[in-house]
Amino acid sequence: QVQLVESGGGLVQAGGSLRLSCAASGRTFSTRAMGWFRQAGGKDREFVAAISRSGGSTYNTDSVKGRFTISRDNAKNTVYLQMSSLKPEDTAVYFCAARGAYFNAPARSASEYDSWGQGTQVTVSS
Repeated sequence: QVQLVESGGGLVQAGGSLRLSCAASGRTFSTRAMGWFRQAGGKDREFVAAISRSGGSTYNTDSVKGRFTISRDNAKNTVYLQMSSLKPEDTAVYFCAARGAYFNAPARSASEYDSWGQGTQVTVSS
């Protein structure tokens, strides 16, 4: 497993932008596909975006396409989620997650990930 720490959450008005970061410990970051998930109050955790080990392949859920972009910097052991045109329904705790080492494909199921961060709160006001 790898340790993950998210940052960058906060309060923003609708239509605004935020960039979330997820810093990973250890030397295996570049061997792991990564994902972002979110969980709003009283709801199940849902998939947001995922990225392959090299960053060459990404996958977003339909509700964030055209607004959110996932990227990674393997030299910095960090994955990012750039969020723009934010809506109140984007309010949630956002988690980053890592797949097991050497799984390349981005995955949308939470069960495919074996390491999770503690989450960062994003609140979008109307």
